[in-house]
Amino acid sequence: MEQKVQVKLYTDGASRGNPGRGGYGAILVYEDKAGNIHEKEFSGGYKVTTNNRMELLGAIIGLESLKKPCKVTLQSDSKYVVDAFNQKWIDGWISKNWKLNTKSPVKNIALWKRLLEAKKPHDVEFIWVKGHAGHHYNERCDELATKAADDVKNLLEDDLG
Repeated sequence: MEQKVQVKLYTDGASRGNPGRGGYGAILVYEDKAGNIHEKEFSGGYKVTTNNRMELLGAIIGLESLKKPCKVTLQSDSKYVVDAFNQKWIDGWISKNWKLNTKSPVKNIALWKRLLEAKKPHDVEFIWVKGHAGHHYNERCDELATKAADDVKNLLEDDLG
């Protein structure tokens, strides 16, 4: 059985107002067998969205871009994304049919379901990193996300569900 390729995925989301214009940034980093580092950047922006939606989309787009099952270390400054998995919130939401303990629906269900689907073929470890603290890839993802949010001519409608 072939061992899964190891990749690092860095993600961030941003919004100008919450809701407001928003964007996501993601960077995949892979080191090949010869020791060469390969990086691929992703970003996109939306006319009216929220920070949490963009945080989710950064993770989704990064995982969906992988062509085969990988061992992924996903680093994000979003407690919303990281804690949903590390604190097992998502398991509770699913077992309660996407309801919170307050009986109100979980926000962004369609994006959570899309993230679960994107994550399915991979072994994903979620790691929280402090935002705006000088972490090279987190800073670059923030730059990608904010630039996408500010690119008003190319913003999409948020029809993400």
